[in-house]
Amino acid sequence: MQGAIQQHRRRRTGKSVQGNGGVGLRMDTSGKDTGLHEGRWAQLAIGVLCMVMIANLQYGWNLFVNPISHAHHWSRAAINVAFSLFVVTETWLVPVESWCVDRFGPRIVVAAGGVLVALAWVLDSLAASLPMLYAAAILSGIGAGAVYGTCVGNALKWFAGRRGLAAGLTAAGFGAGTAATVVPIHDVIVTHGYQTAFLWFGLIQGGVILVGSQFLRRPKAAPAVISRGPNMQNRHSVRPAQVLRAPLFWLLYGMFVLVAAGGLIVTAQLASIAADFGIASMPLSVMGITGTVLTVALVVDNVLNGLARPFFGWMSDQLGREPTMFVAFGLGAVAIWSLWTLGHAPGLFVLTSGLIYFTWGEIYSLFPATCTDIFGFDFATTNAGLLYTAKGTASLLVPLANLAVGATGSWHMVLVLGAGMNALAALLAVFVLKPMRKAHAARQPAAAAAEML
Repeated sequence: MQGAIQQHRRRRTGKSVQGNGGVGLRMDTSGKDTGLHEGRWAQLAIGVLCMVMIANLQYGWNLFVNPISHAHHWSRAAINVAFSLFVVTETWLVPVESWCVDRFGPRIVVAAGGVLVALAWVLDSLAASLPMLYAAAILSGIGAGAVYGTCVGNALKWFAGRRGLAAGLTAAGFGAGTAATVVPIHDVIVTHGYQTAFLWFGLIQGGVILVGSQFLRRPKAAPAVISRGPNMQNRHSVRPAQVLRAPLFWLLYGMFVLVAAGGLIVTAQLASIAADFGIASMPLSVMGITGTVLTVALVVDNVLNGLARPFFGWMSDQLGREPTMFVAFGLGAVAIWSLWTLGHAPGLFVLTSGLIYFTWGEIYSLFPATCTDIFGFDFATTNAGLLYTAKGTASLLVPLANLAVGATGSWHMVLVLGAGMNALAALLAVFVLKPMRKAHAARQPAAAAAEML
């Protein structure tokens, strides 16, 4: 019996493992990857490219709202229902799509996502009614979720020792991907109409995803488990049904909601905050970027949002997930508080809002990496997808900010609440999450032995 348990552990830890195709993996005791991950950087690059191709579905939507409104005389509120439907389907269906990835592999799911992305924007180009626009939004949300969940999950599986960096680089493709195409899309809308922009870019984006999907694959064997260093990794893979019963998962979920909601409340309302501060239309020039305070802030903010994801992911690989969370979330609390106390000055508004974006975007690298460290390799995509639904939960809290401002006539309470949520998450990371992770890791050898009985 003892021999069977030891053999099982050798298979789980990667000692002398021969997976499909004979890829050997070695146990790592230094905190660095030593497995023979052939082509993993190519897999990461393909994932980033696919993420860039879905970025416009969320971050490029604002370019189309006014042209659609002018063409059909629909209200912007009615048009933005489509955006809400996109966010809901993009977020809440990720666990289902991720389960398909863990069962069938990334190629099929991303290919289906590419087809849906193209079909959705083609339908947008033809939409002559709001129901048709809403149907297209639902399809685009399903397609985007399939690509997002798959590419992040695949990065987590390929990079055992650099999960934070890999997830961060992948998420950065989604966060900053619009930067390369925002000007071309705008130009096509102006010269040929928004319908043409939907059609052309829908086919291009979906086509690139479809081609890229054919080269995606999951590792042929489980990577070496990191047994030392700042991020202890679980040798025992936990099934999604078990994960949903784990208090540790719900702690992560609650922390994710706290930080995501605090950031979303500010990022979704940044234009309104700038207007209420009376500075939105003031001219400003920062580091060669010239425009109004709001436009300069949006440029700076999106760049910092993209940089935050790989930076803090890399930092967490080196220093540990919980210390990095404490630093990032703590800075986020200071940044949101500073927006209220200092942000009435144009330059300081850009500085404080930029710091908010920089300390918010990292949740899309830190939480997936932590989830996979805790719950293991085999179901990494599904488990990370379950955790990602916290973004959807957080988005439901954003409208409450408008109610609070309407009731008080000020952003003070909203920003203080956002700062408090970040501060609470920072404290939870070091005083609750870290000891719970250690206790969870200590129980895993017994769990692996019980599985053999």
